[in-house]
Order: sequence, then C-alpha cells, then structure tokens
Amino acid sequence: MNKIRALIAEDEEILSFTLVKTLEKLWPELDIAYVAANGVEAVNHALKIFPEVIFLDIKMPGKTGLEVAEELAEEWPGDKPFPLIVFVTAYDEFAIQAFEHQATDYVLKPINDARIAKTVQRLQAKLEDKQERPSELERMIAQLGQLNPAFAGLNNPSVERLTMIRAAVGNQIRMIPIGEVLYFEATDKYINVVTADQSSLIRMSLRELLPQLDQQLFWQIHRSYIVNTQHLQYASRDETGKLSLHLKGSTQKLQVSRVYAHLFKQM
Repeated sequence: MNKIRALIAEDEEILSFTLVKTLEKLWPELDIAYVAANGVEAVNHALKIFPEVIFLDIKMPGKTGLEVAEELAEEWPGDKPFPLIVFVTAYDEFAIQAFEHQATDYVLKPINDARIAKTVQRLQAKLEDKQERPSELERMIAQLGQLNPAFAGLNNPSVERLTMIRAAVGNQIRMIPIGEVLYFEATDKYINVVTADQSSLIRMSLRELLPQLDQQLFWQIHRSYIVNTQHLQYASRDETGKLSLHLKGSTQKLQVSRVYAHLFKQM
C-alpha cells in the first residue's frame, strides 16, 4: 500500500518542527515528504512531488498560504487529484467562519495534539472517500474566491482609494489618472501599470495595491493581473475552456485563472 505524502509549509522553525513531530506521533503512516520554509518553496515542491495532503501556514514570506493555494489551483495538472489542504492560521473568528464553509480543515496556532488528531481523522476519512476527491479542486477554487477579497482588505471602508498613480517612466515620474489604467500586471518586485499609450512601473505588490482600488471597477482576474472593467471589450474561451479578456486600447489577451472565472460565469 502506497504511503500518503504530505508537504508542510511553515516559516517558523519551532512551529514546523512541532507540527512534524505531532503528525509523526498521531499518523505514523504519513510520509512527510518536504517541509517548506516559505510560500515559493511550497509551490515549487508541491508541483514536483504532488502530495496528497498539504499543511499551509496563512502568513509566510514569499507567498502567503492563500497565494500558494491559488497558484496550485491554477497550475495543478488535470490528471492528478488535487491535494487536501489544511490551513494553519493565527486568525480566529473570521478565519473559522470562512474556512468552515469550504476548507478541508483549518488549525489555529498554537497547535495541540487533540486538534491535530481531529484533523488527521478528517483527512483520513476524505482520503478513503474516492468519490469526494475529484471535487477538491472545485472546493478550493470556491474557497479562494470567497476568502481573497476579505484578506486583501477590500471591504475596509477606511482604506483611501487611489485617484492618481505615480509611476516611473525611464528617469521621469508620470502621474496617471486611475481611470486611464487598462490593467496592472505583477512582475517580480514591481507592478507594470498599462495604459493605452505606454507602460510604467510602480514598486509594490498586487496584494498591497488591491485594497486601494475601487473594487467595483478593478477586478483581480489572475494572481498576476488586475483589470479596469471600464475598458473591458469582451471575453473569449479557447478550445480547452480557458477564459481570456480583451480590453479596449490593448492587443494583449489577459488570461483569467480558475479562481476568478466565476466573475464571468454569465459570459
């Protein structure tokens, strides 16, 4: 009988050590194949070893647990069952309510044997239920669609909305009215601000930018893209069913990830 493989992503060494030892005690048949120290490692190794179970810390350097789950939901090959994901988090009231709707499980820090034992039982039951496994990807996509806006702070009315973008164009600083922006594209440590006539750079992440935008107009459609819906011309699907957006004033087709496809379900 093949062992169940697990990946743990936790940047705090003491906590990852504690989780490993607790799982070894409560679930000795589990093969803990890799322990990642950050979100980037978690994605890279998950897509190499394809574990059946992943424990993700919500707050990690590189990529958060939610960003890891989103990238895996987008990149996971269709011929392999999507893993059961357990979020490990220091958030309490909001996280519990949200995770209870869709997550395989969540564990609040600090962890303890009794709580992990319940998690192990839940995971084992799901792994034995072969009919349940194909729905895990859809479950995670639904959860991420529900959680991402809240964690980004989009619903916080105290956040001041941007009306002007200060962006670098060569050695100059350009002032760009927010309405002229077609889309924002994440590129390493920068965001590419694309208008109809040129591209400019600002130094921040999409996660930092998103709460400052009007959520009625600016939609995140992919982990790398936020689009201004005022410039949306039409959406199209390819032969595999993947959705792309076409914007007025741009020849670039922007891919919509599985996590955000529900925004265009009427198209």
